[in-house]
Amino acid sequence: MPTPYNLNLQHSCSNCTLDKAGRFCDTSTETISSLDEMKFTGAYPKGSTLFVEGENPRGVFILCSGRAKLTTSSSEGKTLILRIAEAGEVLGVSSTVLGKPYEVSAETTEPSQVNFIGRDDFLRLLHLHSDASMRTAQQLAKSYHAAQRDIRSLGLAQTTSEKLARLLLDWCEMGEETTRGIRLKVLMTHEEIAQMIGTTRETVTRLLSQFKRKHVIEVNGSTFMIPHIAGLRDMVTI
Repeated sequence: MPTPYNLNLQHSCSNCTLDKAGRFCDTSTETISSLDEMKFTGAYPKGSTLFVEGENPRGVFILCSGRAKLTTSSSEGKTLILRIAEAGEVLGVSSTVLGKPYEVSAETTEPSQVNFIGRDDFLRLLHLHSDASMRTAQQLAKSYHAAQRDIRSLGLAQTTSEKLARLLLDWCEMGEETTRGIRLKVLMTHEEIAQMIGTTRETVTRLLSQFKRKHVIEVNGSTFMIPHIAGLRDMVTI
């Protein structure tokens, strides 16, 4: 039955119809069977908190469908969005493995299916199944690589305009190529975009208006069209 959040929940990992390619659950039949025995499935509306920065790790959260933003906050209440997690990722891995508090907060940005695995069960899964351990290592390596890229891009960028151009370029890698350019579905507010590049909502609104006047982007609601990606690349110096 459909959930209140219009999700078609996949209750069984063994019979899941979602594409497993490249996902954490892209493992052997034996591993999937163990996963089925350990996980708890839930449907979460947009804006649901999965875990909070600083709390002790209860376990990991497998993002079966939907997306989640990973954020960190200062003591003054300033929030920075570190990245947007995509479907297929497992969240809270490093804290769960190390037994240390979650280093970020995770909140769904759209209706999502999430499978939760308690800490002891997840560690047992890694111990018993080498392919689960390899998938975990691959995700940690991918996250590390992305963090290094973001630090370099945002830390060395000379202007906020360049930071925004770099962010749009990163999104283009997952965009849809059309005859008019690259189409992006941006389900984020200007405030959230500002939190990703360390600026204010007003600055993002102003810069996007400048980009539109320069014909670097076209905006229609939540749809961004990049007619000529070279225009964005010309704005990035690193």
